[in-house]
Amino acid sequence: MKSSKNSLYDDLKRQILTMELDPDEDLDEVSISERYALSRTPVRDIFRRLAGEGYIDIRENRGARVIPMNHSTLRNFFLVAPMIYAAIGRLAVQNFKPKQLVELKNTQELFRVASETADPVSMVVKNNRFHEIMGEMSGNVYLQPSLGRLLIDHARIGHTFFRPRNDDMKTRLRLAVEHHDSFIASIAAHDEKAVVNLVFEHWELSRENMEIFVAPDGLKADALVDGPASASLEKQS
Repeated sequence: MKSSKNSLYDDLKRQILTMELDPDEDLDEVSISERYALSRTPVRDIFRRLAGEGYIDIRENRGARVIPMNHSTLRNFFLVAPMIYAAIGRLAVQNFKPKQLVELKNTQELFRVASETADPVSMVVKNNRFHEIMGEMSGNVYLQPSLGRLLIDHARIGHTFFRPRNDDMKTRLRLAVEHHDSFIASIAAHDEKAVVNLVFEHWELSRENMEIFVAPDGLKADALVDGPASASLEKQS
């Protein structure tokens, strides 16, 4: 059974990745302590751990908040994400350990089940863990922190990918599952070129959906004309 401290750590990570907690949202130390039956010291320990992993920001005399997302964040994300993912993939092939490959396979099976049962929260968490493991496989102490930070915003920007609204999005989600299978097979075969090619295919698959979240379709100009307020005006005339 998980301790309250471990539950708090896991819950805050999940809530940040799935946008249950908004970017820049303040974290109330007192209410969190009460909810998890913890004193404020272990809550602060968890905050420091999550801050070190890039999930939250601790401000002097102002408390903790979810790490923000702004124009600069988004621009830098789209600029460097494919490069870092490709470097991670290349190094994962070179440096992975057998037990890491086993964990990658196990995580993929959990991701597959989540996709088949249409569980968006589990898909976000398991997809995030899948790519975290690839980072661990790389064995590179410089790239892993960058990957971790990228994955946080990748999950937040692309969270609607795991809530498909039409057949096209469902097809793309199935393709994402197939990509994961191919990553595993290519890493096991030490096929560096195949992994790097997959990285870019996988990136393109999610990029369009992330751009929709960043720049959604505008409201139709006739929405106000045809809406309830307009109907009310017509009755008065």
